[in-house]
Amino acid sequence: MAAAVAAIEVAMIVARTEAEGPGLRFAVWVQGCPLRCAGCCNPEMLEIRAADRRAVDSLVAEACAAGVEGVSLLGGEPFAQAGPLALLAEGVRARGLSVMVYSGYTLAELHAQGEAAARLLAATDLLVDGRFEARLRSQRRRFIGSDNQGLHFLSDRYAADDPRLHGSNHLELRLRGGEITINGWPLLGPRTRVG
Repeated sequence: MAAAVAAIEVAMIVARTEAEGPGLRFAVWVQGCPLRCAGCCNPEMLEIRAADRRAVDSLVAEACAAGVEGVSLLGGEPFAQAGPLALLAEGVRARGLSVMVYSGYTLAELHAQGEAAARLLAATDLLVDGRFEARLRSQRRRFIGSDNQGLHFLSDRYAADDPRLHGSNHLELRLRGGEITINGWPLLGPRTRVG
């Protein structure tokens, strides 16, 4: 699959955020998730369906032009679209950006998913893994939705003592047209988009 023809079903993009990983990041939420965690912060992104279909090469260009440190992939479930997201991750990393992925699967489950998942993992610097558990919602660990989830350093780009990875989560609100978007705060529960 070439990046020029590969496409990703995108639910939402925030071109510059500090709530979805270290530094200023280009965040891409994908549409569709087979896991259906109870209390998911993004229930409108669970249905596996056509959304805003975006070509990988155009997303790479958009992310690289955003003036950010890296790209964060969220959802939905990024590994449900592992093939095209691997191309996106490889493309932005080749241009010097970092990649952070949020997955409901554990790292062990991802290792068992096959070649596309392995390729996406190989192009990932930071991985947040594990099912979101609403009863364990966290505000104590930065960039982590619930206390059962883990943070994995898959490259040497970041280290556990990086001060940007510590502290509590924080909330970002944006108003675009008639829609309010909320990101970065799992305590709010299911409200990424408010029409």
